[in-house]
Amino acid sequence: MTEELNRKEALKKQFPLLLLLGIIGLVSLLIGFGASYLRHQESSTPLSPEVYQALLETPWNDPQAQTIDTSSWKNKTLVINFWGSWCPPCVEEMPLLAKMSTESDPSKVQFIGIGIDSPSNIREFLSKTPVPYQIVLGGLEGSNWGKKLGNEQGALPYTVIISPNGSKVFSKLGKLTEDDVNNSILKILK
Repeated sequence: MTEELNRKEALKKQFPLLLLLGIIGLVSLLIGFGASYLRHQESSTPLSPEVYQALLETPWNDPQAQTIDTSSWKNKTLVINFWGSWCPPCVEEMPLLAKMSTESDPSKVQFIGIGIDSPSNIREFLSKTPVPYQIVLGGLEGSNWGKKLGNEQGALPYTVIISPNGSKVFSKLGKLTEDDVNNSILKILK
Protein backbone atom coordinates (compact mmCIF):
# COMPACT_ATOMS: atom_id res chain seq x y z
CA MET A 1 0.00 0.00 0.00
CA THR A 2 2.81 2.39 0.88
CA GLU A 3 4.48 1.61 -2.43
CA GLU A 4 1.27 2.49 -4.31
CA LEU A 5 0.96 5.81 -2.44
CA ASN A 6 4.59 6.64 -3.22
CA ARG A 7 3.96 5.91 -6.91
CA LYS A 8 0.89 8.18 -6.93
CA GLU A 9 2.86 10.98 -5.28
CA ALA A 10 5.66 10.61 -7.84
CA LEU A 11 3.13 10.81 -10.69
CA LYS A 12 1.56 13.94 -9.18
CA LYS A 13 4.99 15.59 -9.11
CA GLN A 14 5.80 14.51 -12.69
CA PHE A 15 2.39 15.43 -14.15
CA PRO A 16 3.21 19.10 -14.95
CA LEU A 17 6.40 18.05 -16.75
CA LEU A 18 4.59 15.31 -18.72
CA LEU A 19 1.80 17.74 -19.62
CA LEU A 20 4.31 20.34 -20.80
CA LEU A 21 6.15 17.75 -22.92
CA GLY A 22 2.83 16.61 -24.40
CA ILE A 23 1.88 20.19 -25.31
CA ILE A 24 5.30 20.82 -26.87
CA GLY A 25 4.95 17.62 -28.90
CA LEU A 26 1.47 18.59 -30.11
CA VAL A 27 2.59 22.10 -31.08
CA SER A 28 5.59 20.66 -32.94
CA LEU A 29 3.31 18.26 -34.80
CA LEU A 30 0.96 21.09 -35.82
CA ILE A 31 3.86 23.25 -36.98
CA GLY A 32 5.17 20.33 -39.04
CA PHE A 33 1.79 19.77 -40.69
CA GLY A 34 1.46 23.48 -41.39
CA ALA A 35 4.91 23.68 -42.95
CA SER A 36 4.17 20.58 -45.02
CA TYR A 37 0.88 22.08 -46.23
CA LEU A 38 2.51 25.36 -47.21
CA ARG A 39 5.34 23.57 -48.98
CA HIS A 40 2.90 21.69 -51.22
CA GLN A 41 0.84 24.73 -52.16
CA GLU A 42 3.24 26.49 -54.48
CA SER A 43 2.59 29.52 -56.56
CA SER A 44 3.76 29.72 -60.12
CA THR A 45 7.49 28.99 -60.18
CA PRO A 46 9.31 29.30 -63.48
CA LEU A 47 11.41 26.40 -64.63
CA SER A 48 14.44 27.37 -66.57
CA PRO A 49 13.50 27.36 -70.26
CA GLU A 50 16.33 24.89 -70.84
CA VAL A 51 14.91 22.37 -68.34
CA TYR A 52 11.38 22.66 -69.74
CA GLN A 53 12.61 22.33 -73.34
CA ALA A 54 14.86 19.39 -72.43
CA LEU A 55 11.91 17.66 -70.76
CA LEU A 56 9.93 17.97 -73.98
CA GLU A 57 12.87 16.83 -76.11
CA THR A 58 13.94 13.86 -73.98
CA PRO A 59 13.44 10.60 -75.88
CA TRP A 60 11.02 8.94 -73.44
CA ASN A 61 9.94 5.34 -74.03
CA ASP A 62 6.67 3.63 -73.22
CA PRO A 63 6.62 0.30 -71.33
CA GLN A 64 7.07 -1.60 -74.62
CA ALA A 65 10.28 0.43 -75.23
CA GLN A 66 8.67 2.40 -78.08
CA THR A 67 9.66 6.07 -78.36
CA ILE A 68 6.92 8.47 -77.29
CA ASP A 69 6.09 11.46 -79.46
CA THR A 70 6.48 14.21 -76.88
CA SER A 71 5.55 16.93 -79.38
CA SER A 72 1.94 16.29 -78.28
CA TRP A 73 2.93 17.47 -74.78
CA LYS A 74 3.67 21.01 -75.99
CA ASN A 75 1.16 23.75 -75.18
CA LYS A 76 -0.57 21.55 -72.59
CA THR A 77 -0.66 21.51 -68.82
CA LEU A 78 1.54 18.59 -67.79
CA VAL A 79 0.63 16.56 -64.72
CA ILE A 80 3.76 14.50 -64.09
CA ASN A 81 3.74 11.79 -61.44
CA PHE A 82 6.94 9.97 -60.48
CA TRP A 83 6.10 6.52 -59.12
CA GLY A 84 7.34 2.98 -58.57
CA SER A 85 5.43 -0.30 -58.60
CA TRP A 86 7.19 -1.19 -55.32
CA CYS A 87 5.93 2.02 -53.63
CA PRO A 88 2.59 1.51 -51.78
CA PRO A 89 1.65 5.24 -51.64
CA CYS A 90 2.36 5.50 -55.39
CA VAL A 91 -0.01 2.65 -56.14
CA GLU A 92 -2.62 3.99 -53.69
CA GLU A 93 -2.80 7.38 -55.45
CA MET A 94 -3.08 5.93 -58.97
CA PRO A 95 -6.90 5.62 -58.96
CA LEU A 96 -7.12 9.33 -58.11
CA LEU A 97 -4.74 10.23 -60.95
CA ALA A 98 -6.63 7.90 -63.29
CA LYS A 99 -9.94 9.56 -62.42
CA MET A 100 -8.52 13.05 -62.98
CA SER A 101 -6.99 12.00 -66.28
CA THR A 102 -10.27 10.65 -67.64
CA GLU A 103 -12.13 13.77 -66.50
CA SER A 104 -9.63 16.24 -67.99
CA ASP A 105 -9.64 17.60 -71.53
CA PRO A 106 -6.84 15.71 -73.34
CA SER A 107 -6.36 18.62 -75.73
CA LYS A 108 -5.37 20.80 -72.76
CA VAL A 109 -3.95 18.43 -70.12
CA GLN A 110 -1.43 15.59 -70.45
CA PHE A 111 -1.01 13.14 -67.57
CA ILE A 112 2.38 11.40 -67.49
CA GLY A 113 3.46 8.69 -65.07
CA ILE A 114 7.23 8.34 -64.98
CA GLY A 115 8.01 4.87 -63.63
CA ILE A 116 11.12 4.73 -61.48
CA ASP A 117 11.43 1.00 -61.87
CA SER A 118 12.72 -1.64 -64.26
CA PRO A 119 10.87 -1.99 -67.57
CA SER A 120 9.85 -5.56 -66.73
CA ASN A 121 8.41 -4.54 -63.34
CA ILE A 122 6.46 -1.70 -64.97
CA ARG A 123 5.08 -4.01 -67.67
CA GLU A 124 4.11 -6.64 -65.08
CA PHE A 125 2.42 -4.01 -62.89
CA LEU A 126 0.49 -2.53 -65.83
CA SER A 127 -0.68 -5.99 -66.95
CA LYS A 128 -2.47 -6.30 -63.59
CA THR A 129 -3.35 -2.62 -63.08
CA PRO A 130 -4.21 -0.81 -66.31
CA VAL A 131 -3.62 2.95 -66.18
CA PRO A 132 -5.47 5.30 -68.59
CA TYR A 133 -2.70 7.91 -68.84
CA GLN A 134 0.72 7.88 -70.49
CA ILE A 135 3.28 5.77 -68.62
CA VAL A 136 6.94 6.24 -69.50
CA LEU A 137 10.03 4.33 -68.46
CA GLY A 138 12.05 6.55 -66.17
CA GLY A 139 14.66 4.41 -64.48
CA LEU A 140 17.62 6.28 -63.00
CA GLU A 141 17.23 9.12 -65.51
CA GLY A 142 13.63 9.51 -64.33
CA SER A 143 14.91 10.09 -60.78
CA ASN A 144 17.22 12.77 -62.12
CA TRP A 145 14.25 14.42 -63.85
CA GLY A 146 12.35 14.39 -60.56
CA LYS A 147 15.20 16.32 -58.97
CA LYS A 148 15.35 18.78 -61.87
CA LEU A 149 11.63 19.41 -61.36
CA GLY A 150 11.94 20.08 -57.63
CA ASN A 151 12.07 16.71 -55.85
CA GLU A 152 15.27 17.41 -53.95
CA GLN A 153 14.87 14.33 -51.71
CA GLY A 154 14.33 11.95 -54.64
CA ALA A 155 11.54 10.18 -52.72
CA LEU A 156 8.33 8.82 -54.22
CA PRO A 157 5.62 9.54 -55.07
CA TYR A 158 6.22 13.01 -56.41
CA THR A 159 3.75 14.98 -58.52
CA VAL A 160 4.43 18.21 -60.34
CA ILE A 161 2.15 20.26 -62.56
CA ILE A 162 3.67 22.44 -65.26
CA SER A 163 1.62 25.03 -67.10
CA PRO A 164 1.74 25.32 -70.91
CA ASN A 165 4.20 28.22 -70.56
CA GLY A 166 6.66 26.10 -68.56
CA SER A 167 5.87 27.34 -65.03
CA LYS A 168 5.68 24.89 -62.17
CA VAL A 169 2.28 25.61 -60.62
CA PHE A 170 2.00 22.74 -58.12
CA SER A 171 4.16 20.04 -56.61
CA LYS A 172 3.79 17.54 -53.84
CA LEU A 173 6.17 15.00 -52.39
CA GLY A 174 4.02 12.21 -51.01
CA LYS A 175 0.68 10.64 -51.81
CA LEU A 176 -1.95 12.89 -53.37
CA THR A 177 -5.17 13.22 -51.41
CA GLU A 178 -8.73 14.21 -52.29
CA ASP A 179 -7.99 17.55 -50.58
CA ASP A 180 -5.01 18.15 -52.89
CA VAL A 181 -7.25 17.45 -55.86
CA ASN A 182 -10.24 19.48 -54.71
CA ASN A 183 -8.37 22.43 -53.20
CA SER A 184 -5.51 22.82 -55.68
CA ILE A 185 -5.25 20.56 -58.68
CA LEU A 186 -8.78 20.92 -60.09
CA LYS A 187 -8.46 24.72 -59.90
CA ILE A 188 -5.25 24.53 -61.93
CA LEU A 189 -6.68 22.17 -64.54
CA LYS A 190 -9.77 24.30 -65.21
